[in-house]
Amino acid sequence: MSDKHLSSQFDADLNLVSSKVLEMGGLVESQIITAMQALNEFDSDAAERVIVAEERVNTMEVDIDEECSNIIARRQPAARDLRLLLAISKTITNLERAGDEAEKIAKRTKRLMEDGASRSVNIAEIKISGEMAVSILRRALDAFARLDTVAAAQIVRDDKAIDEEFRAFVRKLVTYMMEDPRTISVGLDYLFIAKAIERIGDHAKNIAEFIIYIVKGTDVRHKSRDALEREALS
Repeated sequence: MSDKHLSSQFDADLNLVSSKVLEMGGLVESQIITAMQALNEFDSDAAERVIVAEERVNTMEVDIDEECSNIIARRQPAARDLRLLLAISKTITNLERAGDEAEKIAKRTKRLMEDGASRSVNIAEIKISGEMAVSILRRALDAFARLDTVAAAQIVRDDKAIDEEFRAFVRKLVTYMMEDPRTISVGLDYLFIAKAIERIGDHAKNIAEFIIYIVKGTDVRHKSRDALEREALS
């Protein structure tokens, strides 16, 4: 077998496993959208679909991770190819955890419905941050597909907006619960949901950081936003 053929087959292996990551990401994105639909509409069927989809997400994570291990064993990649496979392994972990957060939203929504919770708490910030989380994850997957470090840096910056919405909601929630202790139980459920959304944004940010690692070869996970941006744009 010629070196050229070997190289072509290796590229095909990398492209296949990358496409599986995007497929898994699409499923997780759908989970989050459906979870937010369940919350906004108090739709128990939608919540159940999110919960059922989690098993498929978990299976995909295991399958992709195994494929990455097989490629490393067979091909012994170096440099950027090795970084890609290592980053894929970390990316699918973050996708699986984002799916876990969507499942938490769905389960907590079902609990709110079972408890007969009314709209006693204004959840505008949750709706906004949910839309942001879906958008930032979608853009992270798109940046991964293109290995776009400029887009990745923007995603890291934009995650801050989700954090700000979360903090604003927590402040409002504390006020609600202080003024009317009857809202405490419902308020805690919504706090749990808001935190899950914030974590989805964090997972999308992590994926963006892995993109910079693949392209630049620098681990930027614990760098400041300014330092990360300089690395991404250099």
